[in-house]
Amino acid sequence: MAVKTEAPAAVAEIRPFTVEVPEAELEALRARIAATRWPEKETVGDQSQGVQLATIQALARYWQKEYDWRGVEARLNALPQFVTEIDGLDIHFIHVRSKHEDALPLIVTHGWPGSIIEQLKIIDPLTNPTAHGASASDAFHLVIPSLPGYGFSGKPTSSGWGPTHIARAWIELMRRLGYPRFVAQGGDWGALITDLIGLEAPPELLGIHTNMPGAVPPDLDKTLLSGGPPPSGLSAEEKHACDQLGFFYQHLAYALEMGTRPQTLTGLADSPVGLASFMLDHDEKSLELISQVFAGQRRGLTRDDVLDNVTLFWLTNTAISAARLYAENKFPFLSAKGVSLPVAVSAFPDELYQCPRSWAEQSYPNLIYYNKHDRGGHFAAWEQPQLLSEDLRAGFRSLR
Repeated sequence: MAVKTEAPAAVAEIRPFTVEVPEAELEALRARIAATRWPEKETVGDQSQGVQLATIQALARYWQKEYDWRGVEARLNALPQFVTEIDGLDIHFIHVRSKHEDALPLIVTHGWPGSIIEQLKIIDPLTNPTAHGASASDAFHLVIPSLPGYGFSGKPTSSGWGPTHIARAWIELMRRLGYPRFVAQGGDWGALITDLIGLEAPPELLGIHTNMPGAVPPDLDKTLLSGGPPPSGLSAEEKHACDQLGFFYQHLAYALEMGTRPQTLTGLADSPVGLASFMLDHDEKSLELISQVFAGQRRGLTRDDVLDNVTLFWLTNTAISAARLYAENKFPFLSAKGVSLPVAVSAFPDELYQCPRSWAEQSYPNLIYYNKHDRGGHFAAWEQPQLLSEDLRAGFRSLR
């Protein structure tokens, strides 16, 4: 893949960045898709064995014959993109400043199997709120970095780039951009990293927002992770969250493999269809949604949404470098971390678990906003950009 950056004069310099993928790479991708050797059909009538053959074959047909990478490439290049070196590693980020001078700086972090593609739909609603029926006083300056080993950021060549290191790098990035005050948001890995930014509590940080709260009581999290039953005396909301978590913890094979043997997944760097299938099987509800999309139904995502993200992973050859973040992590994903700063929470029903207000209040003692939604899942900015944008405006309003 070809990219263009201006040569740095100093380590701390921020260099403009442009994506330019040679047509030969796209032709090679299509040829690899056409040459896929397919397995036999699953022996069950549902998704209990993983991504169904009909779904991945429909994805492959569209990817090979109709999908156009140039569309998302143009969207990315229409945005201000940059690279800066932090702790010896190039960090790529989108930086869109609002026309409203009193806008609040916000750093938004993606997760796996996501990328900066996830956040493209919330950029204009947050930076240009008056065009979306909201007030200029709710505007944000947006910073959207690519995680180390993901997308256009550099790939760590040694261990040490875990969530804590990333959280500290994001604080340095916001300082380097000259922001004396900011807020942070994230989902998936971005939620954990945002929690850790909150734990670092730099003086510039006003508060955080999460759509995958680290709010499960630690003892309960350990019980559910080990397959044990939840305790008695739970509310209906808490019992439902436990049921969701119990199911998810039984289907963590992808995270266990990446967390223990990421290099073994070399096949993901060799087969685009293998990569796509692995990335689709993140959680039950997301896979169900994406399967319906490739069956011709209109849902929160489109076929291009899905393939923009998968193609970014393929063209940057980041399947393995991204997987290593699981091996670097030493934190439980979903239990409370001890954040004492102001926190806003969005609870979506098809997330890995829909966080009950009681857990959010217990885990975030300075909870300033909580909204329980009736639709939306794990990739909130991607699936429900309007709802998430509204939550970010409302959640941070008291901190301006």
